[in-house]
Formats: sequence, C-alpha cells, structure tokens
Amino acid sequence: MEPEIISRECIKPSSPTPLHLKTHKLSLLDQALYHAYVPMIFYYPFRQDNKNLPNLIASERLQLLKKSLSRTLSCFYPFAGKFRDNLSVDCDDDGIYFVQARVKSSLDEFLDKPDLRSIYKFIPVDSTESSGSISGLHVGKIQVTIFACGGFVICACVSHLFGDGKTLSSFMKTWAATACGSINDTEGVFANTDASVLFPQSNEIPENLSPVGMNAPFVKSDGFVTQRFVFDAKAIAKLKAKASRYSFVQNPTRVEVVSAIFSKSFKSGNPQKPVLLITHAVNLRTKSKPPMSEYSMGNILWTADTSCTNDEELGALVWQLREATMKYDGDFVNSLQGEKGFLNFCEVLKDKGEACSSASERITFSSWCNFGLYDIDFGWGKPIWMSNVGIYGQVPKLSNTIVLMDTRFRDGIEAWVYMVEEDMKILEFDEELLAFAKLNPSPLE
Repeated sequence: MEPEIISRECIKPSSPTPLHLKTHKLSLLDQALYHAYVPMIFYYPFRQDNKNLPNLIASERLQLLKKSLSRTLSCFYPFAGKFRDNLSVDCDDDGIYFVQARVKSSLDEFLDKPDLRSIYKFIPVDSTESSGSISGLHVGKIQVTIFACGGFVICACVSHLFGDGKTLSSFMKTWAATACGSINDTEGVFANTDASVLFPQSNEIPENLSPVGMNAPFVKSDGFVTQRFVFDAKAIAKLKAKASRYSFVQNPTRVEVVSAIFSKSFKSGNPQKPVLLITHAVNLRTKSKPPMSEYSMGNILWTADTSCTNDEELGALVWQLREATMKYDGDFVNSLQGEKGFLNFCEVLKDKGEACSSASERITFSSWCNFGLYDIDFGWGKPIWMSNVGIYGQVPKLSNTIVLMDTRFRDGIEAWVYMVEEDMKILEFDEELLAFAKLNPSPLE
C-alpha cells in the first residue's frame, strides 16, 4: 500500500476572520505542551448499491469535504492559521493544509490485516516539522486518501501546542455536521477561545519547568515501536470484577482498569527500575465550575501523577489513579486563572518536577474514550474504524506513551502503545495482560 499524492493545497475559510481575531494567543496551559501533530484517522468504507460508480461518488464526496471544511474554518479560524512563535498564531486565513491521495488497493484489504507501520502514510506530516523553529508551521493539517474501492481515510491533525484531543474532536464533529447540512454559517462561531483569557500566558516560565526540562529524565530519542492492544467488552468486565475485589474501589471505569493492567504489567517487567511514575491526562473542561464548553479550544488539561513502587494489585492501582485525578477539581482549575494563576501554575509544576526526579521510569496515558469519534458522519455513514498512529513525524524525544480509544461499539478499548522495543516486548509477552487483550486484531472482526 503506497498512497500516491494527487494534490496539495490550502483550504481557506469561507468568510474572512474579523480583524480583532487575527492573532490568537496561546494560554498558560498550552505552554505546558510542545509542538507535535496530534492525528485522528477515520476509515469510511464504500457502501453503495451501484459498484460501477465509486470514482464518481468519491469525487463528489471529496468536493463536499472541501466545501464543508471551508465553512467549518470560519468557526474554527485558528485551524486555518500558522504559528508566529511559541506564544501566538497568525489567523490570516492562509488556510488549512490539505492533501489528497489515492491508493490502488481496497480499504477492506488494508483493514483485514492492518499494518501499523503503514498508517503513517495517511498522515500529511513531514518528520522534520517537529524539530527547530515552529514559526510559519500550520496549526492544522488534513489528508484525504481515496481507495480504489471508493473507500475513504480522513486524517486530521492539530499541533499539540495549540490544542488537545478534545479540541480536535470538536472540530471534526463540527466539520461532519456542516457536511450533513445540520450547521450553517449563520449560526455563529462555535469554537470558544476563552482559555487564552482565563489562563493568561507568561514568558517567565523557568527552563527547568518547561516541557523540555520536565521530560528530560524520560527522554528516549529512538527505538520506538507501535503496538495495538484491544480489550473487548468481556475482557473489560473481567478486569472490572478483578479490580472491585480491592475494598476501596467501587464502580471502576474502562479507562481505570486498562490503565492499571498496563501499569502493573510494565512495572512487574521492570524490576530493576524501582519507581514507576504513572501519568494520566485529565480533561479540565468538565472539572471547571461551571463546566467549560466542549468547543473550548486549547490544551485544557492537566496530568495526574502517581507512583508505583511494588507489584501492586490491580485494584490498588485503580485506587491510586482515581485518587490522583480527583485532586484536579473546580478549585484547581480556578487556581490557575487570573493574575495569580502563573504563580500557582509554577508551584504545581515544581511538585510535578519532584515526582519526575524521584522516578526511574514513566508511562504516560491519554484517553480519547467517550469523545464520540465513531459518530462522526459526513453523510455516507459512520466510520468502520478510527485509529491513532505511531510516532513517525512526531516529536523525536518521547517517553513511553499509551493512548486509549473506544472500540467501534463503545464497550471496549483500543490501546495504542508507543514504547522503545525492549519495553514493548515486556507487554507483548506478559501472560496476565494477554489474558485480556488481543494484539492488533482486524477492525473488520
């Protein structure tokens, strides 16, 4: 499977961005992140009675995607901008980078046995774009790959310096709704940029508290591999039952038990590393009082940390994770706002820095579960699969990372694991983990 690039262009917003919105300032929370394109990849099969017209129908759908994307950018105008520097985006309506590609094989052929190393070919990102200056780089990128059967793969990317997974999922939902005609330009701007006002940026963050400084103890420059572990509904039920045996745990969630089983397996396979730091992203939109809009753009998240020093029971790890995330409530969100926000921001970063310095290894989790990604329908049906991707074209210095996503029927979890090869082997051969998870099964099953 080798996609052929047909065209590269920039899709501009259907209406110009007002003068007072031409510069988008990043928030204080954005400054805790770094530039790397966050990709979401959606797979749409061709399901039509007339199999003789896939090229014509694919062409019509492509034009619909472009037209609705242009209208969506009028609501999400920073997606059509470029970075001026690490603190701001020029929203001059240059347009979002858009690539059209085609593949001579069928989509079902790819999905029957997905090659995880080939998925990066659906991504419109060059590996050199994650190093050096970000000035002039696009905030957002899109690639639409059309298969010979008429199936589509749509990959949308946003720089993590600008926004998180929730930012990108809200953009995709609006784009799909616009394509279906359920949203029109007259309904106003849906994207909310209040984060840059609520959490005012600062250029005085100490170097040791910057993303580079905080990640330094866990940097792994190469040797990463990608694996996909899938937990179905039955496996999730068994994990929940196992975790519930621990007296403190009530009603464990899918995300909690899957995060715990990975942490347990990773720690038991690394006895020479006495302290494992478990880091989990927390969406602050729902924690805020009152809750922030789903359409609030930016990195409105924080990471909860807990340490694992022994071969903990599954339930004990679930409790530790829950206790760590419960700290980030409405009071915490309020403490980062306004004039005193910067001082409080630095204090919590110092605490995080101490946790990092005392750990021998770290594993980072991010959950995209319950984002409604399998409901994103552009008018020809919901995706048959939704995937993440390996670190090709991403920041070259990362720690071990696991992204959790819904399965198609929302009752299981797909875990996309990025680790150095020696650590990945620990998970791939861990009998306890493999009693619950399948390694890279076909999404068509």
